Amino acid sequence: MEPAPGPQEKYHLITRNLQEVLGEDKLMAILKERELKIYWGTATTGKPHVAYFVPMSKIADFLKAGCEVTILFADLHAYLDNMKAPWELLELRTHYYENVIKAMLESIGVPLEKLKFVRGTDYQLSKEYTLDVYRLSSVVTQHDAKKAGAEVVKQVEHPLLSGLLYPGLQALDEEYLKVDAQFGGVDQRKIFTFAEKYLPSLGYTKRIHLMNPMVPGLTGSKMSSSEEDSKIDLLDRKEDVKKKLKKAFCEPGNVENNGVLSFIKHVLFPLKSEFVVLREEKWGGNKTYTAYEVLEKDFAEQVVHPGDLKNSVEVALNKLLDPIREKFNSPELKKLTNAAYPNPSKAKPAEKGSKNSEPEDVVPSRLDIRVGKVISVEKHPDADSLYVEKIDVGEAEPRTVVSGLVQFVPKEQLQDRLVVLLCNLKPQKMRGVESQGMVLCASSVGEPRQVEPLDPPAGCCAGERVYVEGYEGGEPDDELKPKKKVFEKLQADFRVSEDCVAQWKQKNFLTKLGRVSCKSLKGGSIS
Repeated sequence: MEPAPGPQEKYHLITRNLQEVLGEDKLMAILKERELKIYWGTATTGKPHVAYFVPMSKIADFLKAGCEVTILFADLHAYLDNMKAPWELLELRTHYYENVIKAMLESIGVPLEKLKFVRGTDYQLSKEYTLDVYRLSSVVTQHDAKKAGAEVVKQVEHPLLSGLLYPGLQALDEEYLKVDAQFGGVDQRKIFTFAEKYLPSLGYTKRIHLMNPMVPGLTGSKMSSSEEDSKIDLLDRKEDVKKKLKKAFCEPGNVENNGVLSFIKHVLFPLKSEFVVLREEKWGGNKTYTAYEVLEKDFAEQVVHPGDLKNSVEVALNKLLDPIREKFNSPELKKLTNAAYPNPSKAKPAEKGSKNSEPEDVVPSRLDIRVGKVISVEKHPDADSLYVEKIDVGEAEPRTVVSGLVQFVPKEQLQDRLVVLLCNLKPQKMRGVESQGMVLCASSVGEPRQVEPLDPPAGCCAGERVYVEGYEGGEPDDELKPKKKVFEKLQADFRVSEDCVAQWKQKNFLTKLGRVSCKSLKGGSIS
């Protein structure tokens, strides 16, 4: 039997891979006297995805350090956050979260008997807690409440009062769960400092706060339940995992905003203390890394290829997901999943014998539109009006795209430019060169014709998803079938607004960083 870790070793286990700790001295003082009491809370909103393995991995660290760990299923918070979980689905979603989080913990070998599981509504509706909410609301300013929730509560044009209550409830949870510390992502920092400021005003102790970095999603931005392409669902089939990883942003040599590398660093390495890059013998064979920094250095120096990295993560990730898939294959949990997350886009089946026996929605989420970076531009060898471009869309290799922009956009204005690329058209040969996408451009209505490529917001990464407002969810088609004319039907309603924003039926084209626009062609069409 291994000897119990000492205070310094416990401190290392508790804080490794964290981005920030508020209250380090207090943490060490407690560890010298007794075990730390800590909680992690999750609002029961969208389906948990593979990024949830990051806090799960830290919970494993906390248990190794001897901590008393509570997991809070924050059902009331889910409702207060702009009603992300409707009241009628709250119980079902909380039940789903309980099952899936426990399955994740079992998958990485965490003993459930050492954990305490609590639902927010078990104590947040009590007389004492409600009175404390009123007491807190009498000392908290509207400005501080809004600022505290800015990174966590969904921001809308006309915010609800419930969003202002959210940070106060999270602060009070620390007192009512009787913990020394709260653990969460660094996006919770403003709520944590809010709690440190206001809990003492009610006569309660200021707590320690431990913060994980935000792990980039597969598109290079934050992994999000509402952005389908940015995350891998815990119940995704193996073929879906392969498809999403294939699309993932993993530029050769680029270690910034690399969701694939981040997953290795924050999940796979802490669990196994090693990572095996699987390669064919002709490329050097398999290589085992026992230090993440060495792997990152090899990737930066292009010793490790993005394709090999993705394939290796796919194998390791499926090992984690297999027991979860197996558990949720039971009729009871299948029924729970469908009830907690009903599919809003499922059309009612047509009557038997009807010509339209396979109705399908023509919606913008079926288009695979991504931010691309133009790596090179050359004139087509056999067509003076065409460019042949190499465009990075976050895949292992750039795509070849042929576009008729020669008479509208000088070559030097395209080089190294960010563009908006439709990626799931069927590849077709244009004067002998196969084009693997379409650069979306604004066109003027009158003569002489003017054309401007659409501009993603500044700061976007190649491969980041572009979506239409209100259609963030949903999987794009693998390939748009030409006979169905899905793009053509949607494109008929593409327009440029009077403030030069790209729109479909007056809904904006967006990335995680803002609106897609063009330089000057107000009221133009988009093709």
